[in-house]
Amino acid sequence: MTRARPLLRVEDGRLLAGRGRFVDDVDLPGQLWLRVVRSQVAHANLLEVDTGAARASERVHAVLTAADLAEIDRIPVRVEVADQPLGAYLQPVLARERVHYVGEPVAVVLAEDPYAAEDAAELVAIGYEELPAVLDLRAAERAAELEMGYGDVEAAFANAAHVTRAEFTIGRHSAVPLETRGLLAAPRDGRLEIWGTTKVPHFNRRVLASMLGIPVEQIHLHTADAGGGFGVRGEFYPEDYLVPWLAARTDRPVKWIEDRLEHLVATNHSRHQIHAIEAAFDDKHRLLAIADEVWHDSGAYIRTHGVVVADLTLSMLPGPYRVPAYRGTAHVVLTARTPCGTYRGPGRYEGTFARERLLDLAADELGLDPLDLRRRNLLSPDELPLDRGLSAIGTTMTIDAGDVGGLLERTIAEAGFEAWRDESARQRARGRMVGTGAAVFMEKSGLGPLEHAGVDLLPSGEVRVTAGATSLGQGVETVLATLAAERLGLNADDITVVLGDTDLVPEGTGSWASRSTVLAGNAVALAADHVAELAREAAAEALEVDPDDLRMTDGRFGAVGSPDRAVSLAELAGRSGGFSARETFEIDRMTYPYGVHLAHVEVDPDSGGVRILGYFIGYEVGRAVIPALVEGQLVGGAAQGIAGALMEEFRYTDDGQPLATTLADYLVPTAGEIPPIGVLISEDWPAESNALGVRGAGEGGATGCGAAIAAAVDDAIGRPGRVRALPILLPELREAAGERGDVSGRPRSD
Repeated sequence: MTRARPLLRVEDGRLLAGRGRFVDDVDLPGQLWLRVVRSQVAHANLLEVDTGAARASERVHAVLTAADLAEIDRIPVRVEVADQPLGAYLQPVLARERVHYVGEPVAVVLAEDPYAAEDAAELVAIGYEELPAVLDLRAAERAAELEMGYGDVEAAFANAAHVTRAEFTIGRHSAVPLETRGLLAAPRDGRLEIWGTTKVPHFNRRVLASMLGIPVEQIHLHTADAGGGFGVRGEFYPEDYLVPWLAARTDRPVKWIEDRLEHLVATNHSRHQIHAIEAAFDDKHRLLAIADEVWHDSGAYIRTHGVVVADLTLSMLPGPYRVPAYRGTAHVVLTARTPCGTYRGPGRYEGTFARERLLDLAADELGLDPLDLRRRNLLSPDELPLDRGLSAIGTTMTIDAGDVGGLLERTIAEAGFEAWRDESARQRARGRMVGTGAAVFMEKSGLGPLEHAGVDLLPSGEVRVTAGATSLGQGVETVLATLAAERLGLNADDITVVLGDTDLVPEGTGSWASRSTVLAGNAVALAADHVAELAREAAAEALEVDPDDLRMTDGRFGAVGSPDRAVSLAELAGRSGGFSARETFEIDRMTYPYGVHLAHVEVDPDSGGVRILGYFIGYEVGRAVIPALVEGQLVGGAAQGIAGALMEEFRYTDDGQPLATTLADYLVPTAGEIPPIGVLISEDWPAESNALGVRGAGEGGATGCGAAIAAAVDDAIGRPGRVRALPILLPELREAAGERGDVSGRPRSD
């Protein structure tokens, strides 16, 4: 099969030329503008919401409070993985009797333009009776309890030759995509036309139809470009109901665009966890058991991801290691902070940090090289595939065949890691604080149960691909076009890809959980194969030859031995009225990529600043449809993972006021903070769960960053196990750089 590999992504032409179509690019005649009035306190009884002055303002059409939506249910969860009632903790579209976080929607204003809407919103007077704001995870209300495990953990610890225990904290941060959220809804011919829904359009359509009490077919979600997703765009937020509801009520288009302050206090945060973790080893330094107790901050409500992050933390925590016994417990708690959701590598970034930090600490206590301890305990190829009896997102967790140790050695060699270590030792001898660190991780991808796709060879000769996946900037249009092009003998840029349009694809599962290439890719491949076969039969009839005697080249079928006897796909489509195929790819389990992160850093003892001297990622992807896109995903993920390790954090005052409400306070990285990142893409172990052999690549670039950088910082300051919280804060690191004596941790309970 010919590999159709474009030099540029098929999306790039329109995006680089400014022809992208984002939700804020769509305007309709007569549209009204919505502005959300948000709580300014973290926890309080609502005494009154006085909308009189706002309603009397010029150019204002409506002001809405919870009293206008008394019969509306709370927003449901999208994925249920725990048999526990969550209904009482779900978010209403507008606060009713009490507010639970700064940024919670209390009212909305609808006006002729965004300026009038914002002015009127400031006139809404809210009376609060403030209540204590609970921020301590251990003292917070528990919404759910999750437990997973296998083996005899108690016996393993009782018989251990050595036990290492520690507590680790992962701070709260979020994706902060370039484009904030937005929505435009318009009533048209008895239907609601909506722009701006991304990631899971079909789920959002079903929820909206249910909440509005209308048939799902009356809602049409249009495709749109998105300026980044990374998990946070995948919820059904209050605005996803309020905008269409007001459009239907006023019979006019309604538009809402979130500003950056709103985004930082209202869109999902993520990551915040505390791990009390311990590992038992035998006298040969082999793992006997791991036990972990996790406090997972869900923020003020359970949003539509449910408790997926905590579920993934527990199921993935043993990682690619030989762990004979394991017990994990997660307390999903509610605090007076912005609600949390998924963010690139949810649960794995956190769990990998805790596990890999514990192994680094254990290596120091045992007098071992951290890499050698990992080598002794990584799963070997003859132990895989492996079913530990755990489940992840409701699916049986079977770890694919692979060679984690082999990838570790290849990555070390490709990166020149031993040279990094030697250079670090030389620099430390000269008084500089330079060090190296490593982290080994396992990812998950390709969550089912299914995805739909279609390939149409139209009478005009145009080839169109449709799928239930959505484009969030990850290059999925290029991947799907390439897979279709390989099967039709075309170039990828000859194919039009349409995603996220619910009229063209009535059902779909969307783009999340690194599933687009695995699910939509296989569905497109099936549909393209079907179209190619239909075209082959038509070509055989037209050329009066046996179908087996035809070869496809450059979009043409030619008879073997008779090069002058050929017919193009376009000609065949014109004669026959075109060819179409709709296929569904189903899968009952995920596939599990794995990889290695290596870091080389220098710490400034005066400021506590960390400069990354080198960074490298090795990753087993099964098959890379387009290696450049896999590399881009890994490098982009690393930028976010590094930022979470060194820069980004949402912090709060004791009464729940957010301290990061602008990008001057919440520090996203620039090109100056992210070094060149080396990448080794391995295709040695194609996944056996799908015909393409692909594993997802969207999240592994972030997963190991926190652990690898923390290990490198420890090495640089000569304090093994010192970094026990992310992000690594400058004042505390400056203090640690000057410490001597016993290792001490930095427990942090907020």
